[in-house]
Amino acid sequence: MSLWTLISDALAALAKGEVLAAVFDRLRTPPERSVAFTIAIIALGAKMAKADGSVTRAEVAAFRQVFAIPLGEEDNAARVFNLARQDVAGFDTYARKIAAMFRDDRQTLLDIMEGLFHIAVADGDYHANEDAFLREVSEIFGLRDCCFRGLRERYAPDQPHNPYDVLDVDPGAPLDDIRAAWKRAVRESHPDRMQARGVPPEAVKLAERRLIAVNAAWEEISRSRAA
Repeated sequence: MSLWTLISDALAALAKGEVLAAVFDRLRTPPERSVAFTIAIIALGAKMAKADGSVTRAEVAAFRQVFAIPLGEEDNAARVFNLARQDVAGFDTYARKIAAMFRDDRQTLLDIMEGLFHIAVADGDYHANEDAFLREVSEIFGLRDCCFRGLRERYAPDQPHNPYDVLDVDPGAPLDDIRAAWKRAVRESHPDRMQARGVPPEAVKLAERRLIAVNAAWEEISRSRAA
């Protein structure tokens, strides 16, 4: 059974009058976590599209880079997108539901944030409203401000460079702690680890960019500490 068939089944299970956010109260274990991950990206992406006022072809193409939508399954993806856009609930409602579902899985919340950043900058512009949206989602997810800045540096243009933010560590942290953070980031970017978390295979490709950034950040910090 395909991911998109499972998504269709999850939507069909919504009771009359229930909002899309109710899906996250029900999907807890694999393969349902992959369904929840995908719905989270689509739903928050739809809410983010309202934040900057438009949905561009580039943003749609960026979504297709994260999720390979098979022919005949576009309607299921569009249904999730439209349900989220039409829902009167604010994006914070969705973010809190998602944060609660993955409360013991911080790394998956980071994976979701990466997908959202990828879509936000796909049109070549990083809108102030998108920044405010993503910052608030990050806060609801319980991510530190330096973690948010590190994500933004890797995706948004013209951002200040800080290797410590990329590794989500404090500048005064001991080198051994920074090394441990780097190794953890590399380990969590492995495709097997990501799929075990419920990240769909199509979205694993985002980790390639993350690996380049965290390895470069570690090299920069280790060189500066050795000087």
